[in-house]
Amino acid sequence: MLKILFVLIITIQIFPQQSKLSKAVNYLSGFIASDYFLELEKTIPQLNLVDSIYLRAVKFYNEDYSEALLALTFTTVPYRKVPITLPLINVEIQYPLISADLDTYLLKNQNLPSQLYYDSPQNNYGDKDKLAHFFGNSFIGYAEPVFDLADVFGYFVEAFEEDFKAQSKVDFRDMNVNLYGKLFGDLLEKNKKILPSQVMLIRSFRYFNLNL
Repeated sequence: MLKILFVLIITIQIFPQQSKLSKAVNYLSGFIASDYFLELEKTIPQLNLVDSIYLRAVKFYNEDYSEALLALTFTTVPYRKVPITLPLINVEIQYPLISADLDTYLLKNQNLPSQLYYDSPQNNYGDKDKLAHFFGNSFIGYAEPVFDLADVFGYFVEAFEEDFKAQSKVDFRDMNVNLYGKLFGDLLEKNKKILPSQVMLIRSFRYFNLNL
């Protein structure tokens, strides 16, 4: 749990203007929860939906990509609180994450794209949790802080999923998605026209190439 606390502290230090981040998360959550987004789901592929969310974030931040990626991370996390055990006193608290109001949050979770990869589970939940992995590590890859926090951030998302019983053990697919998220952040630094869907497709194409 100390790693989780560490990542949260680093995030707050890098992005002290929480009010703008909160506004962005509310705006993006409202977009995903909207009837307009539901209509989009009927007409375009799931990966293009991911691109539409990403482009909304980039536009909101006037092409400040690092802030956009951080907002996307908090927006796509399908939880509102994370359990943190305080050091020394060993007391667990429920640390609130930045999120929209409850009704918008629930609709947002319901509408999040779920069929992202060739091996996405064929159910209503699918790979909704993978978006936070992807964008969180994209933020790390793009922002390039002094320390390489990609692995730590991946652990952060993974750990509170486990604490909330979303899954019983660390999922190698999550860690694999983390790598492609960081790749997107690295590529975005060099080419601002690249889209999340293009890197997500690489994961599927690479799998099939390896299995020919």
